[in-house]
Amino acid sequence: MKLSTRDAPGYFAKPDPSSTGLLIYGSDAMRVALRRQEVIKALIGPEGEDEMRLARIQAAELRKDGTLVLDAVKAQGFFPGPRVAFVEDATDGLHETIAAALSEWREGDAQIIVTAGQLTAKSKLRKLFEGHANAYATGIYDDPPSRAEIEAALGSAELKNVSGDAMSALTELARTIDPGDFRQTIEKISLYKRGDDSPLTADEVDLSAPQSVEAGLDDVLNIAADGRAHEIGPVLRRLEAQGVSPVGLCIGATRHFRTLHIVASDPGGAGSGIGKLRPPVFGPRRDRIQRQASNWGMHKLERALALLLDTDLTLRSTAQVPEMAVMERALLRLAWMGRR
Repeated sequence: MKLSTRDAPGYFAKPDPSSTGLLIYGSDAMRVALRRQEVIKALIGPEGEDEMRLARIQAAELRKDGTLVLDAVKAQGFFPGPRVAFVEDATDGLHETIAAALSEWREGDAQIIVTAGQLTAKSKLRKLFEGHANAYATGIYDDPPSRAEIEAALGSAELKNVSGDAMSALTELARTIDPGDFRQTIEKISLYKRGDDSPLTADEVDLSAPQSVEAGLDDVLNIAADGRAHEIGPVLRRLEAQGVSPVGLCIGATRHFRTLHIVASDPGGAGSGIGKLRPPVFGPRRDRIQRQASNWGMHKLERALALLLDTDLTLRSTAQVPEMAVMERALLRLAWMGRR
């Protein structure tokens, strides 16, 4: 049977224990692996693997010995409880082997969980599970997690008191980082909030989010926009050590100040302009953009953009110039400009 993307998250959290099996496929191996971990844990519990109720079978091993999956399905363990026979990285070449195991499956046997890469609609493996009366197949796509999936992840981490701003910040974060990093962030937040019954805030989400080169770039741009000239040098040295180019910094700065200009130039003021940004911004970033746009004003931001345009032309010219020094000078001038 085909499991729709709408129904799949609910099934992963609470799979049918009487089902013959489940095929999870998709181009993003991390997303597939996270869903496979979730469904197997829901079937056999957190102690299932330690109690040897999970049999892992690599596709390469199964190609050499086609009996492995059927043996795992029929095997009886030392510990009572549901069992899973997990086949990893399967392809259409294993269609007949897995079909034989599905046909031999009986109630009480281990459930067959299979993962695969991207499969077309004509895939034999996909058709096998979609056409089975007691097995499921579902695709995992690169779409960001839905609100329901984020809420499910929060529930699994026992995070129940989440403010509206924190949920908005988590939604934005889920769009920008890998699923594995997002899950680790949720786990980090859960540890941080253990024993704390106060609502989770957007600031706490921001503190727990993974730091990256992009985060460092945001730091130096916000430092310049806030007029903190004395902090620019140290952050710039760190970014330079991470391999950030002066041209990349200039592009990022232009994008940031153009966003501030859009907000500041709205006839209704910065409070109205912030709501027109696409994609929308939430949480601390929204407050920061609105504050910076109000402090700078439209006309001063136009001068800032002109300065960045001149800097970009200098960096891209054929002249031999110390590029990082040119970019640092531009950021310092922006910081001084913002304080006047």
